[in-house]
Amino acid sequence: MKSVAIIGAGITGLTAAFYLKRQGVPVTVYEAGGRAGGVIQSIRKDGFLAEFGPNTILETSPKIAQLVRDAGLEARKLNTDPKAEARYVVRYGRPIEMPGKPLGFFTTPLFTAKAKLAVLREPFIKPRRDGVEESIAQFVVRRFNQEFLDHAIDALVAGIYAGDPHKLSLPHAFPKLKALEDNYGSMIKGQIFGARDRKKSGEVAKDRAAKFSFDEGLQVLPDTLAAQLGDSLKLNSPVNQMTQTSTGWSVATANGETEFSAVIYCGTAHRLAELKIEAQSPLNLSAFSEISYPPVAAVVLGFRREDVVHSCQGFGMLIPKIEGFKILGTIFSSALFPNRAPAGHLNLTSYVGGARYPELASLPPEKLVEVVLADLRVLLGVKGQPTFVHTAFWPKAIPQYNVGYGKYRELLNDLEAKNPNLFFAGHYRDGVSLGDSMVSGVNIAERVAKLSRI
Repeated sequence: MKSVAIIGAGITGLTAAFYLKRQGVPVTVYEAGGRAGGVIQSIRKDGFLAEFGPNTILETSPKIAQLVRDAGLEARKLNTDPKAEARYVVRYGRPIEMPGKPLGFFTTPLFTAKAKLAVLREPFIKPRRDGVEESIAQFVVRRFNQEFLDHAIDALVAGIYAGDPHKLSLPHAFPKLKALEDNYGSMIKGQIFGARDRKKSGEVAKDRAAKFSFDEGLQVLPDTLAAQLGDSLKLNSPVNQMTQTSTGWSVATANGETEFSAVIYCGTAHRLAELKIEAQSPLNLSAFSEISYPPVAAVVLGFRREDVVHSCQGFGMLIPKIEGFKILGTIFSSALFPNRAPAGHLNLTSYVGGARYPELASLPPEKLVEVVLADLRVLLGVKGQPTFVHTAFWPKAIPQYNVGYGKYRELLNDLEAKNPNLFFAGHYRDGVSLGDSMVSGVNIAERVAKLSRI
């Protein structure tokens, strides 16, 4: 294989390019924007470190740790502080710590006796075998009860997808939950009896995976990968058109056309719908414009330690919609890693918008801060004004794997089958977390590299 074009310099595209180049495959990465890294962006100012989007990477696969090693970043990797493992869910208008051990579930005030009995009953509920695609809400109510959905899963879904549990597809958004019921007939049984299979595969459940970042934030990773790509990375270079040729693909930008043996699309679904592709068989990408990407705003606020009543020693808090607050959740950033705030200060990162309140995400920065402060004053006992403020707005943040999402994945498979040497990877296909996107980049590089050796 002569060379490979990669469209998009988010973490998936950078990872794919990094590994292809290591294996001797020439690559060119085209990025429409002026920087690499996509949603990963970190800034340091006034002693605070603010993340524009995600705060941590979940080490759910051995491939993630291998990428860090291969990039030479082990010495800069920071695991979360062991003292910051506590997670809080808001109920009764206050954050309550989630139980860390199974037995703690039966003593926690987070759930009523009725919800606790529903968990005990779950192993005896027959699994669904009729092939009907359920939403995560339908699944949880069927196997547990409404309270468990309203006060736990709704908050979890907001934290992962900024989404709506009544719309998100169980098999596509939470495939491992679906697999537990399919393989073991029960969530509880699957957690118990599936431990051996998970250990054998090396995969780790997201709720148990180690979390990490780097000394200067998550941006260390894309910056390092981009630096190793050198001139192979073309910033401010949107791809205008792709044309299938007898030997591969021609990629057109403002600087002209270049021939490649293969193309990997690592951008977003909504941009894919706008891409002009001329191929030997008709290519209709308009369906990808239907994929929902709700807006999300990140609000990073710094406070003096004495101005916050709550200890903020933990990962953070998630907030169910039923509690009536505007923010989706807050990460206690300064508790997770060192040097996220000056001495005697806290760094709190809150998220607003999503499918729950999309209209709030686009508020002016000063209004966003007011919304977040109002909730934090009630939930964490915040007093006074923040000593540091940073906001970031993502008009199209996270693809929603809603019920029916399978048709998009089937379409991607069909496009690859009918158009040789055209590949698709990234968060609209392989999972929305940073770890998922990194693994997607590793996997697509392995697929393409195999072709280069045929």
